[in-house]
Amino acid sequence: MAKFYGVNSRNLQRQYKDYLSDFKQWNQKVHAKQWLLFPKNIGSYLSLDETAFSNGDLYTILTNKKAKGKKGAIVCIVKGTKADTVIEILSKIPLKQRRKVKEVTLDMAGNMGLIVKKSFIEATLVIDRFHVQKLALDALQDIRIKHRWDALDAENSAIEKARNNNEKYTPILFSNGDTLKQLLARSRYLLYKSNSKWTKNQQKRAKILFEHYPDLEKAYKLCQNLSWIFNNTKGKTSALIRLAKWDEKVRQAAFKSFNTIARTMSIHYKNILNYFDNRSTNASAESFNAKIKAFRAQFRGVRNVEFFLFRLTTIFA
Repeated sequence: MAKFYGVNSRNLQRQYKDYLSDFKQWNQKVHAKQWLLFPKNIGSYLSLDETAFSNGDLYTILTNKKAKGKKGAIVCIVKGTKADTVIEILSKIPLKQRRKVKEVTLDMAGNMGLIVKKSFIEATLVIDRFHVQKLALDALQDIRIKHRWDALDAENSAIEKARNNNEKYTPILFSNGDTLKQLLARSRYLLYKSNSKWTKNQQKRAKILFEHYPDLEKAYKLCQNLSWIFNNTKGKTSALIRLAKWDEKVRQAAFKSFNTIARTMSIHYKNILNYFDNRSTNASAESFNAKIKAFRAQFRGVRNVEFFLFRLTTIFA
């Protein structure tokens, strides 16, 4: 815009901030760095999540799903993730309004659950299925990374041995042209996807990978099975039975990281099962976080937090 009108961009930005916009008269400016509240945006179905604006400072954000990431989406923004602080700010919304909230999607963090229980006493807590699946995928990648470190150590030892014997080290190549180290590094993304979405090269790489590391194949199937349960199960009863069977498969596989996930799921199983009522996820909150990051990128970072929040809430609140 500055280029179009032939003016200095920084001067235009300064003029907009100080004179053209309502920033100086903003009624929430005094406490903007600590909290922002928009009670009129509250709805029956909400998402609770956290994001970082600048310097790694976390903010807790409550959004209305009905707004679909557009105007009226932001209900509350509070600096930090401390439950007591967020609850105190949300208590400023009249109880009658808060009682209208039917459902809130969130992750498995204890502080998030406490915020919802104390602030929206009529609401059902739904743990986001994608957070659960991400834990399983992280456990799978953890196994792959351990094998990769072992492969790096083995290769380093082989190179040192060849040097000591005045020999040239030649790594073993698989049929697809990968070395063992490359095979494990390049398999990262294919393990995130369903085998039906693999390319021909990924199919070939996966076949070699699973032949050499049967435990990776077993862990990959556990992840895909969990995804299948969330995608194809209708009703809490069926979901409970299938998740119990999945839990048994995890115990038989004896993967330490997967056992940790199974224990975590058993602790939060009631809120995980609530997903199967309306199949609600925290996707809207994650999408909104992506918009905040894109908005922040346009500013090339956040120099003035108050003005950044003013612009953000002008568009989305």
